[in-house]
Amino acid sequence: MVKKMEVKTEIKSQIVGALRGAKFPIETPEELLAAFPDGAQTTCKAGDVEMTAGQAGELLTADDFPFESAEQVADVILEKAGM
Repeated sequence: MVKKMEVKTEIKSQIVGALRGAKFPIETPEELLAAFPDGAQTTCKAGDVEMTAGQAGELLTADDFPFESAEQVADVILEKAGM
């Protein structure tokens, strides 16, 4: 079984990797989804956890924006997902 910390680290790595080419700051949910390679369908998987960018985006509120880095996006999404 994959440990929760390993899952969190892997998902974070995948989110950061998916946003490697994004231009920051990202000001809106629409800009964030557009920054992912497959938009809302971009999927991160680790262990038994699977999450699309669309699902992750539903966790965010206007107060979470703007994002200044891919690491910040990943940290906020993981925190809101309870990881």
